[in-house]
Amino acid sequence: MRTVRTITELRGMIHVWRNKGERIAFVPTMGNLHAGHIHLMAQAVHRADRVVASIFVNPMQFGANEDFTTYPRTLSADSIALAENGVHALFLPEVSELYPHGAENTTRVEVVGLSDILCGASRPGHFVGVATVVNKFFNIVQPDIAVFGEKDYQQLLVIRRMVADLCLPITILGVPTVREPDGLAMSSRNGYLTAEQRSGASRLYQVLRATHQHISEGARDYAMLAEQGMQALRDAGFTPDYFTVRRSHDLMLPEPGDSELVVLAAAWSGSTRLIDNIQIDI
Repeated sequence: MRTVRTITELRGMIHVWRNKGERIAFVPTMGNLHAGHIHLMAQAVHRADRVVASIFVNPMQFGANEDFTTYPRTLSADSIALAENGVHALFLPEVSELYPHGAENTTRVEVVGLSDILCGASRPGHFVGVATVVNKFFNIVQPDIAVFGEKDYQQLLVIRRMVADLCLPITILGVPTVREPDGLAMSSRNGYLTAEQRSGASRLYQVLRATHQHISEGARDYAMLAEQGMQALRDAGFTPDYFTVRRSHDLMLPEPGDSELVVLAAAWSGSTRLIDNIQIDI
């Protein structure tokens, strides 16, 4: 695996691959990799001749009081894991490489309608930061396919909408969430949890599953289910941000006859914000 730090060098590598007719997959990450990330790499390896991964803690998607400076950075272990799992190039840019005029002065990409609800309402500007940096990566790498986890379901829809709206010739692959044995969705931020918080964190997934079961059994009062989910999270010791049932293709509230849904939740365990979701077809 080759580690590349500049846009010029990465484009040179990709030019050589393209001239050979090779198919390219891209997996963007912020590092501190876990088994969920490695599963994304495996999906990319399976679908392409060359795999590019990035590690970039993007300042533009962090709010003023969020964990940009303390976000865990584990480059040595991450590099070994990527090399051992079939990645051909690791793109490791400095902030100045992607934002030469500073993140606050860069051109921005906004996916209207999907960026200011749910997580976007709680984290203003977050999805503008995500869409902007991912669009930059797509313009640099120009992959045939890009791989994202479904745990960040709203992010996945934001990226899909951006690709469609900007007519980018990239297939976006969503990969099901990888979970711990007790059901907790794998996340780099799980490491922030204390031992006590970690022991109860799987309750988030259990509450989602209970709501999934109610819908499977015919419940259709989604507002009531959402309130019940919020209370169940409070009873489990969380401070809930939101718990909701939405249409899976656009995250709007379901209307009669909608059959493809997703149950989404975000909740705080101490100072750690956890997100998760379950999709359901009825």
